[in-house]
Amino acid sequence: MSRAALDAREALPLSAATFHILLALAGGERHGYGVIKEVEAQTGGTVKLGPGTLYRLIKQLQTDGWISEVAGDDDDDERRRYYRLTPRGRRIAQAEAQRLENLVRVARARRLLPSPASA
Repeated sequence: MSRAALDAREALPLSAATFHILLALAGGERHGYGVIKEVEAQTGGTVKLGPGTLYRLIKQLQTDGWISEVAGDDDDDERRRYYRLTPRGRRIAQAEAQRLENLVRVARARRLLPSPASA
């Protein structure tokens, strides 16, 4: 296993809110409100990030080097900040997705979830 993969796995497990932010940014650059709306859309409205939670985590994710601020194309509001995943952030999100996939596999083996063929 590569050193980068090992480093990514050391960051796990992620909080649900952190993983949702990384998932939203995996789809492309977004501003804060765009992240909030994307998380709501991805979860069918079951997860709603408040601004306090979002911006606290964005600050931490920037400090950790998982996301970076980028120039936006929004002419309407120059205060709006856009963010994107860094390569490290993408590796960490991938490692968390793999961890969760492994848990789902165990849940299926223990018949807590239907297998994909019978679903």
